[in-house]
Amino acid sequence: MFSLQGKHAVITGGGSGIGRAITKLFAERGAVVNILDADIRAAESLAEELRNDNMAAAAYDVNVTVQEQVEAALRSIGRVDILVNNAGIAHVGNVEKTQEADFERIFNVNVQGAYNCFYAAVPIMKAQGGGIIVSMASIASWVGIADRFAYSMSKGAIHAMSMSVARDYLEYNIRSNTISPARVHTPFVDGFIANNYAGKEAEMYEKLSKSQPIGRMARPEEVAALALYLCSDEASFISGCDYPIDGGFIKLNN
Repeated sequence: MFSLQGKHAVITGGGSGIGRAITKLFAERGAVVNILDADIRAAESLAEELRNDNMAAAAYDVNVTVQEQVEAALRSIGRVDILVNNAGIAHVGNVEKTQEADFERIFNVNVQGAYNCFYAAVPIMKAQGGGIIVSMASIASWVGIADRFAYSMSKGAIHAMSMSVARDYLEYNIRSNTISPARVHTPFVDGFIANNYAGKEAEMYEKLSKSQPIGRMARPEEVAALALYLCSDEASFISGCDYPIDGGFIKLNN
């Protein structure tokens, strides 16, 4: 079950964090993985690691905010059976603490970046007879999260775009779904704690972990496992859905 043998997958932001976990799992399940990442050193390092283990992987130096770069990479790849819209950045602040430059930066990477990938991938998928798209939303697109004004905006937009694509391209055998994680333990979280709570790292890590009803943060590999299912033939009847992976946050935190 859950084989991706021979599938050509594109994972944006696939060199680190959740994207890295998805890239590795998809490669292990037989996919030809193509990592699109602005951090080309991280992407190339992961691709080399996978190739050394006899898996098929390639890295592309792509800033998802630049449509021409996304289109050029996908043309070079040729076939796109799976697109994972994972690249994204965060911002901490309510509306009063979100400057115009902050808002535009989040919009450009998270929203424009996902749009650019939809725009480039959908025609390829139509021409080849179908495809699967999974986009990373967030529980912030479901519920109000303190001090995440711009981030919440962007994740809500990703969810809405994904549902629109699911509706518009059903007849072309293109499935589109979203995953909405709660807090996931990635290098970003460790960096955030170190930069904002110097000397209190352990205390803040514990506090953030316990803000999830299940008592811990998610592991990137757990999100990757859900992405694998949604991109597999076993999920062929699923489109236009969102999947919270949140340790009970949405339903049990109120």
